[in-house]
Amino acid sequence: MSSWEKYTQLLRYQDLRFSLDLSRTDMEPSYVEALQPKIDQAYADLVKIEAGEIMNPDEGRMVGHYWLRNADLAPNEELKSQIVDPIAQLKQLADDVHHGKIAPPSGSGGGRFENLLIIGIGGSALGPQLVYDALGTDSKLTTFFFDNTDPAGCDSTLKKISRTGGLGKTLSLVVSKSGGTAETRNAMLEAQNAYEDAGLNFGAHTVAITGEGSKLDQYAESNNFITTLPMEDWVGGRTSVMSTVGLVPAALQGIDIDAFLEGAREMDARTRIQDTSKNAAMQLALAWHHAGNGKGEKDMVVLPYKDSLVLFSKYLQQLVMESLGKEHDLDGNVVNQGIAVYGNKGSTDQHAYIQQLRDGVNNFFATFIEVRNGRTGSSIEVDPGNTSADYLQGFLRGTRKALYESGRKSITISIHEVTPHSLGMLIALFERAVTFYASLVNINAYHQPGVEAGKKAAGDFLEILNQVRGALTGWQKTAADIAEAISHDPEDVYHALVHLAANSEAIQSEGANPSEDTFML
Repeated sequence: MSSWEKYTQLLRYQDLRFSLDLSRTDMEPSYVEALQPKIDQAYADLVKIEAGEIMNPDEGRMVGHYWLRNADLAPNEELKSQIVDPIAQLKQLADDVHHGKIAPPSGSGGGRFENLLIIGIGGSALGPQLVYDALGTDSKLTTFFFDNTDPAGCDSTLKKISRTGGLGKTLSLVVSKSGGTAETRNAMLEAQNAYEDAGLNFGAHTVAITGEGSKLDQYAESNNFITTLPMEDWVGGRTSVMSTVGLVPAALQGIDIDAFLEGAREMDARTRIQDTSKNAAMQLALAWHHAGNGKGEKDMVVLPYKDSLVLFSKYLQQLVMESLGKEHDLDGNVVNQGIAVYGNKGSTDQHAYIQQLRDGVNNFFATFIEVRNGRTGSSIEVDPGNTSADYLQGFLRGTRKALYESGRKSITISIHEVTPHSLGMLIALFERAVTFYASLVNINAYHQPGVEAGKKAAGDFLEILNQVRGALTGWQKTAADIAEAISHDPEDVYHALVHLAANSEAIQSEGANPSEDTFML
């Protein structure tokens, strides 16, 4: 079969102006046929998920992000109201902010809010960052993020805010399901301190999105936040962009959230069909399975050929890697599953790594994101007969061809333009593909024991750090000396000591190697 004949078999949703091209994956029909029992099981698993079966055994939770764009699918009326009511509430909040009904206190200068500071981590920041970067060109509020516990990063963001109206004109949005996530809590306290240093009331500038009765919910009440909106218990962080987590900032920015949800809803409907020839998400999951032999043996390089989608690869990193990176399968076998995801925008960054992709180690498959409409409005000719958009298309097609000629496989996803509707489609497509792939390889996509292990290890280090602080004296001591005194590993103690010295809480004298370094108050 010629390459053209293979290409013409691409899957198109013509009314959505969407297509999926797997012609450069070399996946044969026989491969799909051999997996049919697993495919059937994946379809059955999806039915169970959408019906509300417990899918996160660690926390005893359902997985309901599909209901967010179609509340009628929710298993009962209570859950339906948990979707419908907050949307009405957040739309009213956005309208009140836009029309000055919710505004900075008179002591902050009055007027209207001009900036939005989103305080969150992981999915609570990545989703809103993607949406803002893709769709926020005409945002009603200039948006900033505290998405780490890096104090220098907070300071840098605060400097940027100071040049766009300052904190007095800034509405803060704190996002945390439990309110106990350290990074978010720390960033919130950094923000609160900055507001107070400026003589401003933090609560009068702040909205919380959190679980009912959470630490953040209690903090918001005691600090008189403007309001609190609910964060759904049955939505995980990496699939939360269409919950209040993503919809509140999008509505505040003036983005059409109804179109965003509609795009996802329409993609969900098509990828719910149990006919693989018509199901883009199942085809995408099968392409991943084929590329990595069902074991994640090859990385996924995501190449969006559009500036507005530059964060899409970063967003997919969390969605795919946190969902599929699992040590055990559902039967308890050690499988060490996962697909590593990286990438950046074309054509800019292909100048950095296309050489290796074409000629180096063949340990990846590419996923091109094509946006067919170059610009709204007319374009100049940068040379006779050609526009900048022509060149962008040429680079995409040229790179795809060059990779395939060198034995590198690729997937191409095409949309007409980047809009709330099409972005909703893309996100829903990958969410569904992740669900299907997890079923194909018999893992649970909806828990994250590795993340929890990392949090515990961080907490352990903080305990050691505080003990080291207490063990420091005016006499020079090595890490081994202090480790023996507090009964901890010398390397952990050493890293704690270096941290304290770097932040002016200790004096470090370097020896020939770390074992000879000494520390004192």
